[in-house]
Amino acid sequence: MYFNSNIKFLRKRKGRTQDDVAVSLGIPRSTFNNYENLIAQPGIENLIAFSNYYGVAIDTLIKVDLTKLAESQLSQLEKGYDVFIRGSSLRVLATTVNSENEENIELVSEKAKAGYTNGFADPEYIRILPTFNLPFLSRDKKYRTFQINGDSMLPIPNGAYVTGEFVQNWNFIRDRQAYIILTLNEGILFKVAENRIPGEGQLRLHSLNPNYVPFSIHVNEIREVWKFIHYISAEMPETRPAENEMMDSIREISEEVKLIKEKLDRQ
Repeated sequence: MYFNSNIKFLRKRKGRTQDDVAVSLGIPRSTFNNYENLIAQPGIENLIAFSNYYGVAIDTLIKVDLTKLAESQLSQLEKGYDVFIRGSSLRVLATTVNSENEENIELVSEKAKAGYTNGFADPEYIRILPTFNLPFLSRDKKYRTFQINGDSMLPIPNGAYVTGEFVQNWNFIRDRQAYIILTLNEGILFKVAENRIPGEGQLRLHSLNPNYVPFSIHVNEIREVWKFIHYISAEMPETRPAENEMMDSIREISEEVKLIKEKLDRQ
């Protein structure tokens, strides 16, 4: 039960006094103080009042230690993305911060993938991952970078590092957008998603490379979802054959035009 610590945390986070909140809720300050100090427990009417005041579900106020959530998760909560309101379970993300208390971008290399599949929820494991920061990304969101392998997402090359934004509520997964998905049995997948969760409880996953056939995965197999933001690679994208042929044709036409011009100049 985290109700008392949560209402104190939310009050201080919003810069409000006990008097401010008590007046807004229509309860005596002494009663509010008793709630915060675990001297008394609120009835259902006051629980509803606290839930409406902070925009946080009753289940969240009672069951989740909000002081342990990352800033990105608190930001989502304050924007109304409370997953208890939507009937799903809260996904508490293990994360790290730098010396200025800003969230790091953890790097999951190819060698670290197997360990990440088992240790993704373990703060001690996440703490040993390499970290970095990108100043052009939002400080209010949580990012992580994964190294991909294979050619299923060409033209994004094998070995590229793809950065994703943590997705708390999977109902917000959008069709035809790319996501990094941590699964129970398949490990880390990088695919374009088709959201069939509302009707079928599944994601339909597509590759950019047409040689790979789409497949579906049930939400029970999914552990984390990250929305693709960008990728980093030392390789230049390969030019497609059709583009090569077009460039050859343009060069041939240019040579022909040049020869014609030279002939006209000599006349």
